[in-house]
Amino acid sequence: MGIAWTDEEIAGLRKVVASGVLSIAYDGPPRRQVTYQSLASARELLASMIKARDEAKGTGVNYRRVQFSKGFGGRGRR
Repeated sequence: MGIAWTDEEIAGLRKVVASGVLSIAYDGPPRRQVTYQSLASARELLASMIKARDEAKGTGVNYRRVQFSKGFGGRGRR
């Protein structure tokens, strides 16, 4: 199990990504300021935070590949 991210932390990082500013201050506890290296790293962290939160809540997205066929098999009629 990963880190339990709060909705406040996720919302704060969304603001960082949306605004293009690389720093954000959290009121806490503990009160702190975080500066990200780049917007790309902030986006990657945001995606992993949302994924971890959704997995912890059991609301993660599952993908399944489904294939359908009409039964013709590409052979044409004779």
